[in-house]
Amino acid sequence: MLMALFFAGQPPAKAAIVIGGLLLLTRRVRSERVYAQIDWSLLLMFAGLFIIVAGAQRVLLTPDTMVAARPLHLDRVPVLSAVTAVLSNLVSNVPAVLVLKPFIDPLADPKTAWLTVAMASTLAGNLTVIGSIANLIVVQRAAAGGVTIGLWDYCRVGVPLTLLTLAIGTVWLSR
Repeated sequence: MLMALFFAGQPPAKAAIVIGGLLLLTRRVRSERVYAQIDWSLLLMFAGLFIIVAGAQRVLLTPDTMVAARPLHLDRVPVLSAVTAVLSNLVSNVPAVLVLKPFIDPLADPKTAWLTVAMASTLAGNLTVIGSIANLIVVQRAAAGGVTIGLWDYCRVGVPLTLLTLAIGTVWLSR
């Protein structure tokens, strides 16, 4: 039913909320059991992250900031890939995309720019543990299962893999 709503042109957020509500009403599993499975601290972290990003956008992304970013040449795929990768590892990949949005829309080729941001933010999320919320979830779940994944253990695999995939993606999109 969810896929049918997507293909019918319904906004994804609206379709997901409607179907999620229906599932809660029609399931044989009691709602309390579903709510008990929710990681509330993770939801709170996401909410706080998006509040901080929205505040930063309003305060930091001024017209002066937009003008100051012009010399970076974000219209060049390698530059935009690098900026996205660095920003993704400072604030996580989803907030990085939100912060970059005002810089992408005015570029000469926004389609290529958005593809670059999508590629770089996704792949850069693998660089460090904090590069993606998904990494934090995996490390947290592993710790709960008795497996410790340290920063250096993660980076030993994450850094070379990320640099290689970012290079391939950048070359691919630069063609």
